[in-house]
Amino acid sequence: MPGGTEFTAMSMGISAKAVAGALFGRAAFLAGVWWILAEGAPSWAFGMLVILFALGASLLIAPPHGHHIRLVGLVRFAVFFLRESLRGGVDVALRALHPRLPLAPALLAYDLRLAPGPARIFMVNVVSLLPGTLSADLSESGLSVHVLDRNLPVQHQLQALEQRVAMLFGVSLSPGKGAHHG
Repeated sequence: MPGGTEFTAMSMGISAKAVAGALFGRAAFLAGVWWILAEGAPSWAFGMLVILFALGASLLIAPPHGHHIRLVGLVRFAVFFLRESLRGGVDVALRALHPRLPLAPALLAYDLRLAPGPARIFMVNVVSLLPGTLSADLSESGLSVHVLDRNLPVQHQLQALEQRVAMLFGVSLSPGKGAHHG
């Protein structure tokens, strides 16, 4: 483009192999989702159009990046996710059904140690799996988290989640202050 900046994977420091891998992985994932939604029915002509559209949209929303999800991190995160989702669901159900369980809602400010990018966005989106938590706001430096009970060990839970996400994406955490009540 004359007079403009050409936006390519190479200009972002990402190899063509990494981009091809990301495209293949996304296309395979979307094809699997389509197969599940279509219940295995032979509707692939329309499905390919949907998959191509979804693939294009995914590239606009989240262009390929240089980070790869690590298999060991994925397995560890899946176990962590299932355990914490179950704990979170049970905790909220008990609080809703048992009037004596404490409710001390608060907003907690958490200084994120993940660098801006896919890992940080993933972290923000999965905070709600922790018992009694919900992501409320994201800023450059941190995250506001709504908690049902300020006496829960939320700081420790957020740090554990952030470490799992870092392992999943194979990235390092910067030194941070952690959580404090805002």
